[in-house]
Amino acid sequence: MSALRIIPLGGLGEVGKNMTVYEHGEEIVVVDAGLAFPRDEHLGVDLVLPDIGYLRDRRVNAVVLTHGHEDHVGGLPYLLREVDCDQVIATRLTLGLVKAKLDEHGLAASTELREAETGKRIQVGSFALDFVRVAHSIPDCVAVVLETAAGRVVHTGDWKLDHTPVDGLKTDVGRLAELGNQGVDLMLGDSTNAERPGMTGSERLVGEAFRTLIPLRRGRILVVSFASNVHRMQQAIDVAVQVGRKVAIVGRSMRKNLNIGRSLGFLDIPEE
Repeated sequence: MSALRIIPLGGLGEVGKNMTVYEHGEEIVVVDAGLAFPRDEHLGVDLVLPDIGYLRDRRVNAVVLTHGHEDHVGGLPYLLREVDCDQVIATRLTLGLVKAKLDEHGLAASTELREAETGKRIQVGSFALDFVRVAHSIPDCVAVVLETAAGRVVHTGDWKLDHTPVDGLKTDVGRLAELGNQGVDLMLGDSTNAERPGMTGSERLVGEAFRTLIPLRRGRILVVSFASNVHRMQQAIDVAVQVGRKVAIVGRSMRKNLNIGRSLGFLDIPEE
């Protein structure tokens, strides 16, 4: 029986450029393909990418993406330029964000995109892939369960235990417990800021702040957010509609992601 080799190419002991190689026999599944942003001392550097030298002479059977944040998908176009890859697997919103990115790089036509759904297994060679819903600051996130003859691995991606998520979709702890009862040989868990005391608050708290503060102001209000934070966009727009405010979306990435989220049903925005 072939052993399962796990080779992290980025994202361990650092924030950003998440990429992990799972190799079973001659088959390879890569989970996430992120980038990182340079630190202040990296003058003239725009992006920081994982070292993909290990993959250059190997065929990748699939790249599986846990969610649509740049530190998990931003390096995908650069990976696909350098490596022979059969397909990219991700949930619907993540695929929408990725397709737009691949269009910009001229790679969409040559890349097979495959939609992942929770509760539906995808077979990639000797890898059986299952997907578990997890809550995060962007919708449509999943943990990935990779099962081979060598054992079962749970790769959580980014997650939090948000009991009041904006879209009502909590981390599926029942399914995680079920997997635990069945037996998990290894879990690779996100641990960003785990060394800090306390907990991460619900995104819904931001909406409560919007509802409290926005009606108190008469002038222009600026809301700053990552372009991928669809839930924050939705909450800001909801309050603006309630108080009769007009909304102007500023920034190319913000406009692009808003249009993608709206077209896929993850954002509910009135026409006027």
